[in-house]
Amino acid sequence: MNKIPITVIVSVKNEALNLPLCLSKLNRFDQIIVIDSDSTDDTRAIALSMGAEVLQFKWNGKFPKKRNWALQNAAIKHDWVLFLDADEFVTDDFVNEIEFKTKNPNYNGYTIQFENYFMGKKLKYGYGFKKAALFKKSKGAYEKIEEDLWSSLDMEVHEHPVIKGKVGVINAKVVHKDFKDLDHYISKHNAYSTWEAHRYYQLKQSHHQHLSLNQKIKYGLLNTGLLPAFYFMGAYFLKLGFLDGKEGFYLARFKAHYFFQIQTKAELLKVK
Repeated sequence: MNKIPITVIVSVKNEALNLPLCLSKLNRFDQIIVIDSDSTDDTRAIALSMGAEVLQFKWNGKFPKKRNWALQNAAIKHDWVLFLDADEFVTDDFVNEIEFKTKNPNYNGYTIQFENYFMGKKLKYGYGFKKAALFKKSKGAYEKIEEDLWSSLDMEVHEHPVIKGKVGVINAKVVHKDFKDLDHYISKHNAYSTWEAHRYYQLKQSHHQHLSLNQKIKYGLLNTGLLPAFYFMGAYFLKLGFLDGKEGFYLARFKAHYFFQIQTKAELLKVK
């Protein structure tokens, strides 16, 4: 079987639980690169044993972060690059679709969509999750945000790719299922909310805002103080999250609380 000429870059840190399944789904791609941030578990050994290239990334607190660093420094063999996290698992339908669509010369990138799991259950309702994680390296990179003085995240989590040219959509979904426990989820989102609070505060001080539509809606609602309530009502009722049972309720509540954390942390920044 001819390998698909796409380079897959998997960004990791201590992902021994998730990485084996993630990598096992990628055998049709020609190049797999794992960018590791000095994991202390078996992440590196697992990646090497499964045939992936492994690069160590040591962040100095400045631009570039992990994914842009990989675009600039890794020996990427192909123009098309797919960025994945270790808890994201491709399906045959997804791989078949991107193999076909990346041959279209009219597109320089694609938005990928996710089938979300929470607390072990597949969720059918609530807000969907998508990101532009498949693009030509010659046509895209993750946005640069001036965050040298306050960021603690070494990877582009909320930064969006800036892609020149036409961006399409992949219809087949990637499975998003983290095998780590709820404590990890809460800790991770606590760190994310701190980053977003600083970003939100930074944007309020600046007149130069280059935001996507979703970012404008999110930060606009944060200005009103209503985002946590709006999110919960939308996810649980409007988007029928209640049909997912208790897991749908818990996820809507956790996400609403995440936005409440951002609001609260941003308010504290104002008085410093």
